[in-house]
Amino acid sequence: MTPVLHHKPVHVVLVPGFWLGGWAWDEVVPALEQAGLVPHPVTLPGMGSPSEIRRDITLADHVEAVRSLVEDLDGKVVLVGHSGGAEVVSAVVDAVPERISAAVYVDAFPLPAGMAVLSDLPPDQIDVPLPTWEQLESDYQASLEGIDEEGLQRFRERAVPTPARVASTPSQVSNESRRRVPVTVISTSAPAAVLQSAAQGGEAWAAELAALKVQYVDMPTGHWPMFSRPVDLAEAIKLAAR
Repeated sequence: MTPVLHHKPVHVVLVPGFWLGGWAWDEVVPALEQAGLVPHPVTLPGMGSPSEIRRDITLADHVEAVRSLVEDLDGKVVLVGHSGGAEVVSAVVDAVPERISAAVYVDAFPLPAGMAVLSDLPPDQIDVPLPTWEQLESDYQASLEGIDEEGLQRFRERAVPTPARVASTPSQVSNESRRRVPVTVISTSAPAAVLQSAAQGGEAWAAELAALKVQYVDMPTGHWPMFSRPVDLAEAIKLAAR
């Protein structure tokens, strides 16, 4: 009799960017499940409801929430981070690189040690509310391409302010073993060539990219492909997971 082989699952931990909860991955999850993957959309501390208290929530709290989830999973783990969620992903890879089979950055990239996503926030600021659509595109260079009016309304209604101490805390990666974890960068609102050129050209903000083994994938759309191209995003994640 031929023995039945029971393969351990491949878990995909989905970390949303600023203002988002696990709900942001709702249209991505079914396609990942159909591909045989086990998705885990994460709602980070303080991001479940506008009424939550965010004053004392730090980047370390977000990192610990994801690291704890990863360490409880049995099988391979692929970490996916969108936008500001990239720094949570890179910190978890730094903490437990042996548990991560691949890291995927969605319209994002890991920052080098000492750099923060929003370094100029006032020290007494509690949180960062979702800006106007105009501010997102002008101040954050976060394109809304591909999201219809209904999608924008849903985004605005469900968005939660991001804790300021999450956004302003510099990256603290230091574990050399992190560089052995394969990385995929899915470029949506800017061509992958821009990131590649910055990494190859020695730009300070791209120093971590230059030090990692990176596969770049172009997926032209806006900054939120989980809303504008969810099935294509799931396919790209599936390929990275392999």
